[in-house]
Amino acid sequence: MRELSLNVMDVAQNSVRAQASLVTISVEESDRDDYLQISVSDNGCGMTEDQVQQVIDPFFTTRTTRKVGLGVPLFKLSAEQTGGSFEIQSTLHVGTTTTARYVKSHVDMTPLGDINDTVKILIQCNPDMDFVFTHTTDLGSFTLDTRELRKVLEGVRLDTPDVLEWISAYLTEQSQIIYGGTDYQ
Repeated sequence: MRELSLNVMDVAQNSVRAQASLVTISVEESDRDDYLQISVSDNGCGMTEDQVQQVIDPFFTTRTTRKVGLGVPLFKLSAEQTGGSFEIQSTLHVGTTTTARYVKSHVDMTPLGDINDTVKILIQCNPDMDFVFTHTTDLGSFTLDTRELRKVLEGVRLDTPDVLEWISAYLTEQSQIIYGGTDYQ
């Protein structure tokens, strides 16, 4: 994939299919320490150890619309080709955590892309699920937690245009802060 945010979208969609009610997305990056780490955790159905091994095999998929499943294997490859690492931890009936760690300065580093738009789209397309998104850089950190939004909104759906516009503006503003006022992409 040309942007890591698309890998995040794919892994989060796996969480949706796993019937998760909560998906936590964490992006940590440091120019000082030369890494980018992306974690996607869910409280879905989880997997056995055998299923975890199958998920990283590009020739295995549970989908019936195609014969291969490239999302997780490409996420793994993108991390490992930078000298980074990839890990999946899963417990049946508890959930799954996927973590990819990259060496930012490596020539094969894939751009992060528009992670904010990815998060907004996930919320928009899955308004009954909860998402916690945290983004951390050398200059700071912010979190968007839809559970907190639901309390404030008192029954207003997360996929309404005004709420989505606010989410987009919040993510953009907070990203500009943690990138030192520069464009975050």
